[in-house]
Amino acid sequence: MRDPELCAWKLWTIVQFLVVRLQTAWARTDELELLMDNLTPFQRRQEKVKKLLPEKPYDTFLVSEPWNRAYLSGFWAEDMQLTEFFEVPVLTEKAQVLATDFRYQEQAEKEAPDFQVVIYKENLTNILPEIFASLSTRTLGFENHHLTYERVMKIQEALQEWHPPGELLPGGELVEGLRMVKEPEEIQAIRNSLALTESVLETIVAEAEVGKTEKQLAWRIEQLMREAGAEAISFPPIVASGPGAAMPHAVVSDRQLGDSETIIIDLGARLDHYCSDMTRTLILGEPDSKAREVYGIVREAQLRAIAAVRAGIPSLEVDRVARDYIALAGYGDNFGHGLGHGIGLAVHEKPGFGKSSSMVLEEDMVVTIEPGIYLPGWGGVRLENMVRVTADGCEILNQNEFFYSF
Repeated sequence: MRDPELCAWKLWTIVQFLVVRLQTAWARTDELELLMDNLTPFQRRQEKVKKLLPEKPYDTFLVSEPWNRAYLSGFWAEDMQLTEFFEVPVLTEKAQVLATDFRYQEQAEKEAPDFQVVIYKENLTNILPEIFASLSTRTLGFENHHLTYERVMKIQEALQEWHPPGELLPGGELVEGLRMVKEPEEIQAIRNSLALTESVLETIVAEAEVGKTEKQLAWRIEQLMREAGAEAISFPPIVASGPGAAMPHAVVSDRQLGDSETIIIDLGARLDHYCSDMTRTLILGEPDSKAREVYGIVREAQLRAIAAVRAGIPSLEVDRVARDYIALAGYGDNFGHGLGHGIGLAVHEKPGFGKSSSMVLEEDMVVTIEPGIYLPGWGGVRLENMVRVTADGCEILNQNEFFYSF
């Protein structure tokens, strides 16, 4: 065989080899995708965490933040008091354990069938050495943004009891990174929660009248949400009227609603574990010129910010669109909070918006857009919508407008 023919033959052999390897890789990818399609949402999330573990400096990951625990396991019991630490999932690349106590054993076994449920008798840290031994843990990642120093020290002691050279390493916000981008089931749950909230707001707007108190309206919001099927409110409703509306997170009072003043109503429900959050500013009677001016500026800032939302844009830039418009109108010093936040299992979650945010928006993130202007001694205006980020823009999830067009 002449040299050119030999080279051509070798090249053809290499090409055939590469084609076979690619076909094998594609087949494995198809098998993996099919496997993922047949998993429950919780199993898919567990698999995502396990796939991330080989890239981490730890072999085991301990989850302590309540919503992260529920997101991964499907076990929905909540901490009833700050000092109680009653349940924790622990994952490795090949195994996963959920430790809890007798009170939650049956619930855990029903709601988290993918986990080996381990019951402790006195306190959680007493059983951790046994769990670490069963998982052959050498290095443990933990949610350093959530645990107290005291708790971390107890976990460190438990790890070193089983494996004296064991190392405890900060695991960062691994699960929060997954939670930011919502799955189809999550988006639908958020839609349902928001629809319930909007139906409640419609009733509140119809029932609001001069002379009623902020507390009466706030209690009515809670009552209507429960009657509509919400398992909880996602946060205590804000009803801030008159000068009180100058405080972004005012606490409801016995103050009576007045004529022609701004009334900020911020409300949200928790339905099927997912939160909603929306704000409208109500005016009973005829608004004065100041109310018309401020309301118009806030509404235009919101519209401009919503128009700027799209996958790939830093949240800081979206915030800047609204902030610059409000500043240009002369009220820059009166808009002191971030433009919005992510929402899902928690009412406030990543991504964040603000002057120091480094987040980049991704498709299927669900976020709020809520600019406001607050004037001490006079009142304030805030307007808040929820949107789903898309590849080339966003979808406004709110169906009812409840906006004035002065």
